[in-house]
Amino acid sequence: MTGRILVVDDVKANVRLLEARLGAEYFDVRSAASGEEALSTIASWPCDIVLLDVMMPGMDGFEVCRRIKSDPRIAHIPVVMITALDRADDRIKGLRVGADEFLTKPVNDLALVARVKNLVSLKRVTDELRLRAQTGSQFGLVAENEAAPDAEGRVLLVDDSASSSRHLFEILRQSCRVELETDGAHALITAAERGYETIVINLGLERYDALRLVSQIRALERTRLVPIILIAGADDTARMMRALDLGVNDCILRPVERTELVLRLRTQIARKRANDRLASDVEQTIAMAITDPLTGLRNRHYLKSHLSRLVRQAAETELPLSVLMIDIDRFKAINDTHGHDAGDVVLRDVAQRLRGHVRGLDMACRLGGEEFVILMPETTLSAAEKVAERLRDVVARDAFALPEGDAEHLPVTVSIGVAAHERAGDSGEKLIKRADRALYQAKRDGRNRVVCCTETFDDPDSEETTPCTSSPPGRRMQAG
Repeated sequence: MTGRILVVDDVKANVRLLEARLGAEYFDVRSAASGEEALSTIASWPCDIVLLDVMMPGMDGFEVCRRIKSDPRIAHIPVVMITALDRADDRIKGLRVGADEFLTKPVNDLALVARVKNLVSLKRVTDELRLRAQTGSQFGLVAENEAAPDAEGRVLLVDDSASSSRHLFEILRQSCRVELETDGAHALITAAERGYETIVINLGLERYDALRLVSQIRALERTRLVPIILIAGADDTARMMRALDLGVNDCILRPVERTELVLRLRTQIARKRANDRLASDVEQTIAMAITDPLTGLRNRHYLKSHLSRLVRQAAETELPLSVLMIDIDRFKAINDTHGHDAGDVVLRDVAQRLRGHVRGLDMACRLGGEEFVILMPETTLSAAEKVAERLRDVVARDAFALPEGDAEHLPVTVSIGVAAHERAGDSGEKLIKRADRALYQAKRDGRNRVVCCTETFDDPDSEETTPCTSSPPGRRMQAG
């Protein structure tokens, strides 16, 4: 996993040490020597995390964090305070101004890397929602949301220790509506059935593996984005690292300080509500304007706007971006032979198969007619080619049931062209054109196959398809 990290510290030795540690994990690291420089850098360089020293001359870390979190344009960027201050009062002060985590000097390498990776992963969920909401706002259909009322949050506490659960329940009930579940195995069912805004889990569950519960919560669609706070002992370091890998949002060490738990809980509830509002904007407010009514996929208008943003994002972050262009083979013959109702069934079922076999990060769209496009952020050309081959097989493997009253099952295949973002200066239009050129080659070579375009985007625009090597379905092909 890669990400952009801003290190803010006025001591050069500390900066070099963090740069070396994070650079070894292939993070893109920049530094700032003061609070003013940090704010200026964030404004011009979209980072994923800020590692912030507290004790700096002039503007200290607390003030820098406060300014970041009070600016709606950058408030979603996680801030990790790195400090020699280890008192509960200092942590509480940082939490009050919006800090997401504290690491005490000297920083443990494993703890640093684990938390950074964890926060980058969590931030990308929010980034994707923000990106899609911004795309929708271009159509003038997304209203600015006011902050949600400061209502009590709904929290599930999972703890099978009588003394621990009693202590945590008394803390939580003063600031939220909390429900206690002492059966770890049943907690997953409870979490899925009710709309909790945060789940607090005792890592030391006696009758159930807490890490398994975390994994199950993250694997379930209904609970995948619900924040999880883990309560752990000081000797649970290894398991806490594993929990961060599994997607836990926050960890609190025992003995639990009342104010710290409440502040961390409020942060997670506020983040959940913000993400819920973004998701609501995307899925409800603009659905009719950007959704193809037949297949339920995003339509051509949304594709064009969203692809432009993804291309710009790929150029800024230097992360890969790939596109699949998919066409149903001999679709006109399906309509002519079996009727347009059968054609509509095939279109809907192909769309369902495509959507069901790509990541949540990917975007499946209907370009028009029998053509589909899948946008794949953070995906290399070779990885996209493997996905394309899997999708080709998913469509071809099982015949399609025709409309009610027609007992026939119809075999259907697709041809797929694959192209990738080249470098700064590439555009969405050129990317689609290269994928379409590869698709044309797949059609010309016999259909039901994948062709991967390797020509560069600055080649002269030509109506001719670059020669390619052809092979049977299931094997690698290239155009260009």
